[in-house]
Amino acid sequence: MGSPGCEPGVAAVFVFLLLVFLLLTFPLAAQPQPQPQTDRQLALETIRAEIGGLEQRLGRLQREAKGLAGELASVEVELQLQGRRLAEAEAARAVAVERTEAGEAAVAALEGELAAARQGLRQRLRGLYRLGAYGYLRLLLAIEPGADPLPAVRSMRYLARRDAEAIDRFVVVRDRLATERDALLEEQRQVEAWALQETQRRQRLAEIRAHQARLLARVEAERVAVAERAGALKEKERKLASLLDLLASDAPQPLEGKPIQVFRGVLDWPVVGQVAEGFGTRRDARYNTELPHNGIDLTTRAGAEVRVLYPGEVLFAAPFEGYGTMVVVHHPGRVFSVYGGLSELQVTKGDMLSLGDVLGLASAQLYLEIRADKRPEDPLTWLR
Repeated sequence: MGSPGCEPGVAAVFVFLLLVFLLLTFPLAAQPQPQPQTDRQLALETIRAEIGGLEQRLGRLQREAKGLAGELASVEVELQLQGRRLAEAEAARAVAVERTEAGEAAVAALEGELAAARQGLRQRLRGLYRLGAYGYLRLLLAIEPGADPLPAVRSMRYLARRDAEAIDRFVVVRDRLATERDALLEEQRQVEAWALQETQRRQRLAEIRAHQARLLARVEAERVAVAERAGALKEKERKLASLLDLLASDAPQPLEGKPIQVFRGVLDWPVVGQVAEGFGTRRDARYNTELPHNGIDLTTRAGAEVRVLYPGEVLFAAPFEGYGTMVVVHHPGRVFSVYGGLSELQVTKGDMLSLGDVLGLASAQLYLEIRADKRPEDPLTWLR
């Protein structure tokens, strides 16, 4: 049976209101203050400052880069940047692990504190159980008539407040640290993925750097080859000019007949074909190399007949270094026409040719050059 003079519902309401009063009166545990930065966090900030400097340097280099060498220099800086970004990811991961470990240690300490509090609560609950269903109320009713009830009320208030504080503090801090630990674990997962991504980016950039280094070496080899080819072409042109000068000096008096200059611009093509390489010196802007070309190259059908442009005398008909089988014809007006790259000759030195006579058979390409007063001129200005 319940205690005399008090209904059970009234006692329950009284205890509930007392606990609410205690909870509102005494605040929860204070929130922990932010901790000072650790060495790892300071290292992370230093790395991030270096990354900012490298990003600015990379942007400047990319704006100023000219050619492959400049691009390669910017890739060098970008590789350094990716290296620091990788270090940033690793440092951030270490900071996250450090924070996670600290959080887990705090949770473990609180769990130990909770276990001790739970044990104390069990003991107090056992005592209350022995007092009956309305233990706190019985403490009040057990006061001797005429005695001061304030000490008993204070004791009951202290016990209720201590139990409420222990439970509330643990629940709040446990929930907060559990949330923080989940966030830290997610942060650690993201940092791990970031580190993997940065490693892959660094590997890709290293591949790009290796590719560009190979390309730079190939371009350098090509530059050397072009320079050597330019030298060979200059030497070939020099030899041809020397030969033509020699032929001109050995040539007899001017040939009879109308000068070829009269028919400039209306002469027939020596062979049917397409211009593959035009007249004039070519400058390679990439390598700053001049490639001499004093005639035109015609793409022709192999075996096609090659005819003389204008009547004249054959001064040379033989193979010549750099031009294959070649014919040189002296025309009235002291003009010379040169036909190089023939596959077969049908004239000999000293032959007098009429307009349209066959000089020989073409190969896949024919070289045509015209010189007036020892100066090479564009053959296209002579043909119609």
